[in-house]
Amino acid sequence: MIEEKIIIALQQTLKELYAVEIACDKSILQKTRKEFEGDFTIVIFQYAKPAKKSPEIVAQEIGDQLLEKISEIKSYNIVKGFLNLLLHDHYWLHFFTQEKNNIHFGITSKKESSPFLIEFSSPNTNKPLHLGHIRNNVLGSSIAAIEEACGKRVIKVNLVNDRGIHICKSMLAWQRFGNGETPETSGLKGDHLVGKYYVLFDQHYKADIKNLIASGMTEEEAAKKAPIMLDVQEMLRKWEQNDEAVRALWVMMNRWVYDGFEETYQRMGISFDKIYHESEVYLFGKQLVEKGLKAGVFYQKKDHSIWADLTDEGMDEKLLLRGDGTSVYITQDMGTAEARYQEFLPEKMVYVVGNEQIYHFNVLKFILEYKLKLEAGKAIFHLSYGMVELPSGKMKSREGTVVDADDLMEEMFVQAKQSTEQLGKTDFEGEEAKKLNEMIGLGALKYFILKVDPKKNMMFNPEESIDLNGNTAPFIQYTHARIRSLLRKADAEQIDLSVSVSDSFIPEQNEKELIKMLYDYPQTVLNAGENYSPALIANYIFDLAKEFNRFYQESPIMKETELQKKNFRLQLSQFVATVIKNAMQLLGIGVPERM
Repeated sequence: MIEEKIIIALQQTLKELYAVEIACDKSILQKTRKEFEGDFTIVIFQYAKPAKKSPEIVAQEIGDQLLEKISEIKSYNIVKGFLNLLLHDHYWLHFFTQEKNNIHFGITSKKESSPFLIEFSSPNTNKPLHLGHIRNNVLGSSIAAIEEACGKRVIKVNLVNDRGIHICKSMLAWQRFGNGETPETSGLKGDHLVGKYYVLFDQHYKADIKNLIASGMTEEEAAKKAPIMLDVQEMLRKWEQNDEAVRALWVMMNRWVYDGFEETYQRMGISFDKIYHESEVYLFGKQLVEKGLKAGVFYQKKDHSIWADLTDEGMDEKLLLRGDGTSVYITQDMGTAEARYQEFLPEKMVYVVGNEQIYHFNVLKFILEYKLKLEAGKAIFHLSYGMVELPSGKMKSREGTVVDADDLMEEMFVQAKQSTEQLGKTDFEGEEAKKLNEMIGLGALKYFILKVDPKKNMMFNPEESIDLNGNTAPFIQYTHARIRSLLRKADAEQIDLSVSVSDSFIPEQNEKELIKMLYDYPQTVLNAGENYSPALIANYIFDLAKEFNRFYQESPIMKETELQKKNFRLQLSQFVATVIKNAMQLLGIGVPERM
């Protein structure tokens, strides 16, 4: 890479000219702004003081030395304290010739190292997946693909929260009000059916609270003593005591949910290497709590509940086990983290969980790393992401105002179908049309979510996401289809794209801009991996597609009469299509051959 060559030469030059040894890395090189001539820019101000000269003089002296040391540099220019380096055209042409047929361009070879473990999805078995889960799933799946492209051995895991008070709420409501209803008799997906009873529980709970308040209780007292809440707490105790009837009901309803989840995951294009269930690991968490109590790092209250005192660390006291012996969220998280670490010995355990859980993961990491002195704590990294809303506002599961993932995916399919019909794309029929509309609809949904920095809250607008002229997946997908159409025409004309242009060939400026953008792709992938940000790739692809379309409008391709120039433009188009396809795959999005 030319960047490394420039950095090494710069370090040598600083030492030779000014007797200064400064550690340099790629951050000292910037892309030259478009309004100036150049490919790479070095900010000189930081070297002026040790050189005891003005930035302009230092820039000239360094520029002269780099010009002498590096044959790829054609010229340089100075704008105040900025040294702009311009590379020879043959450097870009050589890169293009070397990489244009590399179908693995941008992919780093697998490294021999500890695995990179990433947890995402983590649904509860009391409701179907919703819009928030879509952001979680597409974000986690994309990051896994990006990290793999960066050479890491990735393990994708899912922790299904299949036990606890929230699960018992759906179970109790179905037991009381379900009249034996099943997915088969209701015509509902299993996860949707169970979610229906979760909402029903909340309605009855609120009615109980209202009645108790009317009888003279405070709202706080009523919330604790509502009969249906006391009953669901008793059900949880029976579950933890392996009550046969409660366990049988739990197994049946969870199976309904798993079948529903699997259908949703398949449509979303999500898969996992291993699925954990909270019911399988929460006891391990209990053992860690007991171990910490014996070691004196946790303490027990009079009601027998066990706590961690984190007040000296700027956090609160944290409940680890209830007085009746039942566990809480952090109990199973402790057990899961340690179990995973022992099983895989990962370099990092990344949790893709919303930013409302930042405090929870700070506590989890601190307890494992500093209280229990476990290596698992050091490996934990919480990748928090912002909330996603619809124009209609926030969503609440227990109030039944959540937008189900299944409904939203179907809506996107319908919108894609309507969009293609409005554009006159009626030459697709049957299964082919269905596949195209599914690719466009789900692509629009995923891209709209992934193009936003994970840390930011966002609003998902279905209509805006499908716009063929905006920063959307359909725009990028159409660009790929346009290139594939060009290549089919070239094939029909029997143009041999394996023939390279001569060394004396000089690309035009817009062609060179495209080559330079393609050159940036591998580093973009590495940056996305380092920052856990698919948004970097999403916006790169959009910029590349925009640049190609500008080139396509400005430069005739199939009508070009000069054969070498025509051939080069077709090869350049093919290279762009390869990068678009590969980059979109890292986002979990397909691109059509025609559209």
